[in-house]
Amino acid sequence: MKKPKIMILRTAGTNCDVETATALKMADASPELVHITELAGKKKSVFDYAAIVIPGGFSYGDDVAAGKILANEIKAHVKDLRGFVRSGRPVIGICNGFQVLVKAGLLPQSIAGDQTATLTINDSNKFETRWVRLRVNLQSGSLFTQGLPEMIELPVAHGEGKFVVKSPKVLESLKKSRSILMQYVNEEGKFSGYPYNPNGSLFNIAAITNPDGNCLGMMPHPERYTSRYHHPNWTRQTFCKEGVGLEIFRNTVKYALN
Repeated sequence: MKKPKIMILRTAGTNCDVETATALKMADASPELVHITELAGKKKSVFDYAAIVIPGGFSYGDDVAAGKILANEIKAHVKDLRGFVRSGRPVIGICNGFQVLVKAGLLPQSIAGDQTATLTINDSNKFETRWVRLRVNLQSGSLFTQGLPEMIELPVAHGEGKFVVKSPKVLESLKKSRSILMQYVNEEGKFSGYPYNPNGSLFNIAAITNPDGNCLGMMPHPERYTSRYHHPNWTRQTFCKEGVGLEIFRNTVKYALN
């Protein structure tokens, strides 16, 4: 069976591209690292690919604000990305990639394409790296979480992961369209503050999608939990054969093949 070609968009400061490529290979895809200059220079097109992943890292050293410069480059030179999303093809922004999608105005989805939210400095005012527990919105219908249980665990590693919105109407729109895909919870599955919510995100938001569910932005790192051995408590999880993050990439590949 032909493997779908998936772009991993990178630039100076991207540092999770290789791990993301490995996860996609495990999911039976054919990943290709593509530098932003190749798109800006029209050497390659987003429509050459079945899906796009913008991985984590510190693009351009997070100068100005996390993900802002790469977001500006996309807005100026890769305008086809918005059409790519409208075409229904999968797009994932992980950590820094989530910051890029939000600051490029692709998430939350707006008619005018304006930026209506941001990811800003953690309430703790420090870099947070830990495993978090997440509640998955099983009613969202998003392609990325098909078959996932309601409660999952993934690692986070970020300094600017606090999700905030421009106005209350933006949050209400996210709720109404079932675009809030994952929320930080405690061991009992309830909303809680720090450290369960590692950054102070509004409504404990950890991941959102567009209303169609094919464009995903998430702060946790699924590429860092593709094997059961990645989990710090793996010796007690005898029922778990692989990491839940791998299923997110498998869903991406499955959809890309359709």
